[in-house]
Amino acid sequence: MAKNPKILSIVLAGGEGTRLMPLTRDRAKPAVPFGGVYRLIDFPLSNLVNSGYRQVVVLTQYKSHSLDRHISQVWRFSPLLGSYVSPVPAQQRLGKHWYLGSADAIYQTINIIEDVQPDIVVIVGADHVYRMDFEQMVQQHIESGAEFTVAGIRQPIEQSNQFGVIGVDPEHPNMIKNFQEKPTTTTGLPDNPNQILASMGNYVANTKALFEALALDEKAADTKHDMGGDIAPYFASRNEAGVYDFNSNEIPGSTATDHAYWRDVGTIKQFYDAHMDLIAYVPEFNLYNQDWPIYTMSGNLPPAKFVHAGRDRLGHATDSIVSPGVIVSGGEVHHSVLSPNVRIHSWAQIVDSVLFDGVVINRRARVYKAILDKNVVLTENSTVGIDTEHDLARGFTVTPDGITVVPKNTIVDD
Repeated sequence: MAKNPKILSIVLAGGEGTRLMPLTRDRAKPAVPFGGVYRLIDFPLSNLVNSGYRQVVVLTQYKSHSLDRHISQVWRFSPLLGSYVSPVPAQQRLGKHWYLGSADAIYQTINIIEDVQPDIVVIVGADHVYRMDFEQMVQQHIESGAEFTVAGIRQPIEQSNQFGVIGVDPEHPNMIKNFQEKPTTTTGLPDNPNQILASMGNYVANTKALFEALALDEKAADTKHDMGGDIAPYFASRNEAGVYDFNSNEIPGSTATDHAYWRDVGTIKQFYDAHMDLIAYVPEFNLYNQDWPIYTMSGNLPPAKFVHAGRDRLGHATDSIVSPGVIVSGGEVHHSVLSPNVRIHSWAQIVDSVLFDGVVINRRARVYKAILDKNVVLTENSTVGIDTEHDLARGFTVTPDGITVVPKNTIVDD
């Protein structure tokens, strides 16, 4: 391995995101807005750029227009030093079919890797919220001598049936002994029997070994063409797979509260809970860490504005994130996230909710524990999240946890 190996990063952004419906009705999962001004794709791209990796390919597939547009408008680098973030749609290079899985997605774009000729390929997912310095993972990968390294995060052992579980070698804790996909029972870690190492969906691979594994997987009959379910076990069976414990990743500016924070936001509840993490008094994930910023571009917008200061008509927001372009005009916002250009009118109430761009809440309307997609309008005195049966009758999604989701461009008129 070269002293300063050449690195190519690949972001797997082709997820359909069916469990996030209706938020993914018109957009790819990585393009879903998050945290007011961001999209989910901004988190892995920011991590790669902050790690010093600026040659990035983003593999897209489903409903990719808004994702492609966001990448082309926001993630533009000067070509002077060879930096780029390049979206690559599914091209059906190897047959008349779309990507059959994450491993097949990489195999179908292997010509791009061959053109770059990297020593190492860093492969990351596009739909998790976290901070990670991938350079630290790459360094351990090189030092371990592994051909393929999986990033693992510690989780309670009772949650093993929700993850791909990494079994480690007690004598060599940086090497994978076995890999189980969502087992009902498993063994805890040598240093903590009550925890497991769950796969984060982030990988580092030596290019030649990765090519060989992908070629074998493409011809195999009993495969789902999945990086975690097929490629990682292949390397583990050959004693060539390493594991990187995410808990050891050190991020500048991180605190004890948000150290090793990682959230899968694949369901409405997970997506909602991750937003609530942002607005905690001591946030579990700190968007304000400027030593490791999350990059995006929220447009040429004016500052947020709060008007009316009467005793019974006070425009205010508490325990909330309020984005640029928002106007709170005599309404009340509590424990919520407001995206750009939201309008809250007099005597309206927004509580425990997430409002996407351009939402308008007219006078005396009320929103409780809800997610409102872009350009939703509530007319005067209308409600969302107050009466579950009424919300269901109007075709809104209501989760078992009582989170109401209103689709994009809906006019709510009671």
